[in-house]
Amino acid sequence: MSDTSNYYSDVVNVNNGEKVIGINYGTVVHNDGTAQDAELQAAVTDLTRLLKDLRPELTPEQAQTVENALPALTPDRAALRERGMTLASVSQIAATVGEVGRPVMEALGRLLALLG
Repeated sequence: MSDTSNYYSDVVNVNNGEKVIGINYGTVVHNDGTAQDAELQAAVTDLTRLLKDLRPELTPEQAQTVENALPALTPDRAALRERGMTLASVSQIAATVGEVGRPVMEALGRLLALLG
């Protein structure tokens, strides 16, 4: 029997390692609390509060859609960009309730501006 090893995928050998993270296939983003991240956090918090305040003005179906959207509202740029349909549905609901929905529309506008 030979001592040959065949590897068909990534192999990592760690001998006496410290603080081993593993294989990084992309860019690691560290949240260092920059001003822009604080703005994003504030925008998400404001939008979440406004949506909760808006729920009594909505139909049961609209309120359920807003309720389902709330967990998707996180201060994570990449996640929010991927959740464009959620933001669009919230925007549509806010637009249909008229003047009561204006603060939500403005908060969505601020959030989308931060996302670029």
